[in-house]
Amino acid sequence: MNEALKVLTERRSCRSYKPDPIPAEILDQILEAGTFAATGMGKQSPIMIAVTDRKTRDQLSKMNADVMGASNDPFYGAPVVIVVLADRAVPTYLYDGSLVMGNLMNAAHSLGIASCWIHRAKEEFDSAEGKAILKDLGIEGDYEGIGHCILGYAAQETKTSAPRKENYIYRI
Repeated sequence: MNEALKVLTERRSCRSYKPDPIPAEILDQILEAGTFAATGMGKQSPIMIAVTDRKTRDQLSKMNADVMGASNDPFYGAPVVIVVLADRAVPTYLYDGSLVMGNLMNAAHSLGIASCWIHRAKEEFDSAEGKAILKDLGIEGDYEGIGHCILGYAAQETKTSAPRKENYIYRI
């Protein structure tokens, strides 16, 4: 099977991570893959915030848990969080950011790194605390949180894919 198709069919979400850091050169490759996601009219509306600092990662985890009314770590112990946001002024921002998330997860898998898409970035970065984080980073504009791509080494073997549902594809 073609290597790209193999990555696309074998990648699974991981919900249990080792605390081991990801080497910077691998993280850089994953981030670069995110920058090559297709965007509407080539406007490149998304931005990514790569969080490897434990204090900031834990702050985001708490913010995310607060949104869903939980106290557990919604990032499952992953040591790296890439926050994807996109400029609301661009009509395709939501799709653009979603494609970045897909590129990040598929690139990570191709490099032996586990990943999962964690929601609630919208609520986090619409909050005063989230806006303060963006301001501290010098990020200006009307950005909406699209998702968190959590990354790390899997603490357990990932499950195989479920069978594909009937009638997934229709042909004309």
